[in-house]
Order: sequence, then C-alpha cells, then structure tokens
Amino acid sequence: MAQVSLREVSKIYPGNVRAVNRVSLGVQNKEFMVLVGPSGCGKSTTLRMIAGLEDISEGLIYIGDKIVNDVPAKDRDIAMVFQNYALYPHMTVFENMAFALKLRHYSKAEIVLRVNEAADILGIKHLLARKPKELSGGERQRVAVGRAIVRKPMVFLFDEPLSNLDAKLRVQMRTEIHKLHIRLQTTIIYVTHDQTEAMTMGDRIAVMKGGLLQQLADPITVYDYPKNKFVAGFIGSPPMNFMNGRIIQKEGRIYFDEGKIKVKLVEDMLTKIKPYLGKDIIFGIRSEDIYDKLFVSQAPAENIVRVTCEVAEPMGSEVYLYLNTGRHTFIARVGAHDRPNVNQDMDVVFDMSKVHFFDKDTEETII
Repeated sequence: MAQVSLREVSKIYPGNVRAVNRVSLGVQNKEFMVLVGPSGCGKSTTLRMIAGLEDISEGLIYIGDKIVNDVPAKDRDIAMVFQNYALYPHMTVFENMAFALKLRHYSKAEIVLRVNEAADILGIKHLLARKPKELSGGERQRVAVGRAIVRKPMVFLFDEPLSNLDAKLRVQMRTEIHKLHIRLQTTIIYVTHDQTEAMTMGDRIAVMKGGLLQQLADPITVYDYPKNKFVAGFIGSPPMNFMNGRIIQKEGRIYFDEGKIKVKLVEDMLTKIKPYLGKDIIFGIRSEDIYDKLFVSQAPAENIVRVTCEVAEPMGSEVYLYLNTGRHTFIARVGAHDRPNVNQDMDVVFDMSKVHFFDKDTEETII
C-alpha cells in the first residue's frame, strides 16, 4: 500500500526560520493529493522532505507503514518529476528513461519492456531515438514523466511540472497527467502554485501559507466552505471579493453596511452573525454571485447595489466587470452578452445566500 503520512513535520533553518511548521497530512493509497499555495509557503520543501532531498527537523514521515526519516532518497520507492525536467542532454529519450533501471541492474529485456510500455502510455514511442534538444517543452515533460513511470514506484512526486509550459500546453498536460493517474492507479503528490491546477486535478487539496497547512479537503469543499479569508481569496478565479464593514440592525432586520452600500442578510445566517452586531467584519462574495440587475427578473430591493463600472473585460464566453462602490472595488463575472457602459452607474444584485463573513481580527470564517 502506498499511503503517505506526515505527522507534525517541520523544516527549520538557521535563525529558527520555520519553512514548514508542524504539518500533519495523510495521503491515501491511489489518491491524487495537491499541495497548493503562493511562493514561499513551504509546499516544495514539504515535497522534498517526503522525497528525502531535505532533512526533516521535526516530526515523522511514513511511506506505507515505514518511517522514512532516515531512509536515503534512493531507497524510499518514490519517483519525482521536477519543474525543469532534469533530462540528460547527451542521452536519447530511451536512454534517459532507462537510466534509473540500469542503475538498479534490471535486465535489458525488462528495461526495453518497461520503457516501451511507458512510451506507449505517454504517446512518445516515436521519440525514443531523439535527444532532449530535439524535443518541444511538452515532449520533454512527457519524457520526464516517463522516466518516473518506468520505475513503477509506490508514490509519484510532482514539483510544479507544468510551470515552464505555455498556457495551451499547460492545459493539455494537466489533462494528460490526470488521465495518467486514472490509468496507473497510483499515489500522486503534486505541488503547484496554480489554483486552477489544484482544483481540476486533485482528489483533495492542501492549501498552505507561511509553512502552515490552512485547509485540507476536496476541491469543491475548499471552494464553497473556505476555512479562512486566505483560502477564500486564494482559491477561485477571479479571487473572492472582500469588503470591510459592519453588521447593523435596522427595523428588526440585520444588514451588512459597507458605508456606501447596505445589503440584508438571509435568515439562515442570523444565528452565527448576531454576536457580531455593531462590530466590524469582513464580507466576501464571489464574482459569479453578482448579477447585472437588467438580467434579473425579480430581485429583493435590499440586495440591489448601485455601483460604477470602471472596466469591462470580454473573456469570450463571459465578461469581467470591475466595479466600484465608492469605498471598495470588486469584480463581477457575467455573461458574454452583458456589456454595460464604462464609467457609468449601474445596479447589480448580490446573491446573499452565497456570501461569506470573516472575523476581522482572526480572519477565520464565520459563515
């Protein structure tokens, strides 16, 4: 079985700098786990500790049922795919893919079998006689993945493997790696700073910030129920809109008051939000939950907001509207047919059943 378990794992550099701070994480057998976060959050360091390329300062790492803290990287039964491919330029594709097997003294027949099998899976059989300089970026990445596949390891580790590819090829390779996981049915731990890769590829995603694990859940749960403001803002494109304001009560109704706009809270939220009456709070709403009033047949008056449209960005199938309340700017994602006049006022509708609130001091999620 290829479970991976991290228990209170830390990486501490001189000066008591904690690059990874007491991370506990369990990766199930055959799971596709994605570690995601901004640069410097500790995700690659965590992966390198699993691989045995970084010493572990605190905690335990298990691969299967075995503690591997002191096990050399070559004996951990893992295979790693790096961001820069790390191919030997003087070797052919076949020789690059076969190199690790030769070091382990596999027979020539077994090497040929495994390389051809991996090349067939990745669609690079016609490239086996070429050298890396004769390949495109996508082809080199396939070779790097193939070199890992031939090992048939317990765990695959991917360290931002698509960062060097152009946007179109990145989407294509994302799909290929996902299909590869389905076909091989093996455990994969994948590091990326791209939240779109995390959302589309991972069975579960671990969001990291400042060396700390912020949230661990399946992509839809992380998107719909973020644990704090950081997760809410990092996962989603465009990111969630945030506004500072207060919770007020007027004529028996509870409102969020931003200063320029005021919107009524739905009944389901009142129990959790009442302790914040009269207090400052952070309001969050995703761009797809803001609608142009012209295209809404019925909307409660308390949810209609007058704003100024500063920029309209056509994206093909949709349009991003950059709106201003007079105190805050935010983005609405609307249909391609919606093209309001720039620098003019318009009315938008907030879907108040889908908004979020965060504690002003802790930034933890209230709703």
